[in-house]
Amino acid sequence: MISRIDLRGAAFPEGGIDRDLLPRAELDVEAALEKVRPICDDVRHRGTAALIDYAHRFDGVTIERVRVPAEALESALAELDPAVRAALEESIRRARLVHRDQRRADHTTQVVPGGTVTERWVPVERVGLYVPGGRSVYPSSVVMNVVPAQEAGVASMAVASPPQAEFGGLPHPTILAACALLGVDEVYAAGGAQAVAMFAYGTEDCRPVSMVTGPGNIWVAAAKRLLKGRIGIDAEAGPTEIAVLADATADPVHVAADLISQAEHDPLAASVLVTDSEELAAAVEKELEVQVGATKHVADRIGPALAGRQSGIVLVDGLEQGLAVVDAYAAEHLEIQTEDAAAVAARVRNAGAIFVGAYAPVSLGDYAAGSNHVLPTGGCACHSSGLSVQSFLRGIHVVDYTRDALAEIADHVVTLAEAEDLPAHGAAVKARFDWKVPPSK
Repeated sequence: MISRIDLRGAAFPEGGIDRDLLPRAELDVEAALEKVRPICDDVRHRGTAALIDYAHRFDGVTIERVRVPAEALESALAELDPAVRAALEESIRRARLVHRDQRRADHTTQVVPGGTVTERWVPVERVGLYVPGGRSVYPSSVVMNVVPAQEAGVASMAVASPPQAEFGGLPHPTILAACALLGVDEVYAAGGAQAVAMFAYGTEDCRPVSMVTGPGNIWVAAAKRLLKGRIGIDAEAGPTEIAVLADATADPVHVAADLISQAEHDPLAASVLVTDSEELAAAVEKELEVQVGATKHVADRIGPALAGRQSGIVLVDGLEQGLAVVDAYAAEHLEIQTEDAAAVAARVRNAGAIFVGAYAPVSLGDYAAGSNHVLPTGGCACHSSGLSVQSFLRGIHVVDYTRDALAEIADHVVTLAEAEDLPAHGAAVKARFDWKVPPSK
């Protein structure tokens, strides 16, 4: 059901872990780029007509318009199951608590008397928020996208989610209800790479955005990479992944359940256990057999995900090697199920989010920990962060110098300009003074 990679003894690389030694999906973002390029170009040139065609081709639905009417949002919220509404409201409340504390304050530094540099934090003006909706429904991703954007002060936001045949070509009603609950009234029935292109280029219905955020499948991640530069992106949040660093103290029932929980997202989802305990590895394998047999989505998601090359059990000689492996893997979600888990977690450098101990499963973070579940995948956690208020803010330096403050530093500016063979830079400073007389000190 799940493969093993044995890095014990001489098998552990002396010079450090090569990422290619670790489980990864065979279809990566780079391979998907050329397949999404013509889709994005088509949306750029044909706009809404292209989106309607792709809805029929990829989603199996015939739609006449892409923007979701206001009455559909209102109806979805009115008909939402009260228990689901209560759960969403609590998820929103907790997310607001965490994300509100992330907002940065402007700060002014006096460099010299009369010379200041202020860093202003300015929200992105308009963002496109992507919410997956293929094999599953993700109202939680509405919360995770919208709350940090709102807390950052973004003035204009639009949500896109794939059209669903069983709901008349609209996104899933729970997604629509979550949008209405959060006060988002601009929603589009568009999925995949074509939705990212809609946001990037704009259409007759949708104004272009400055930034696109949100998780998605490999095609969404590829479109984000392709269009990065025209739009800002949060990260390439593609098929989900979980790594569990565990020792002999871990409960194999918990570990197996957590590996399965992420495998049920997608056949390309990655579930990886890193352990120095042969006994735990064997016990987890047995638990996987038991638990998979009793769960849903086995044939189309969980089975292929666990059996795929992107999943596996990695055996190491000890905690130090385990930490080296998980840092090299840079998981989207990393669980620490070891003795003194908090201390071990504090040593991890590369992860989208870290879940400490037996009672912080990834599922908690997916819904109601208060953290954000839009996280970097595919090893991108070694250089990228999860979605936060900071994702939607830009730091702008405001430079304010008086004549005397410029005069004090003018000769150094001119010297450096001439050292770089950029005399016009120096001349721009000289023009403000009678350069025959050295500036005052």
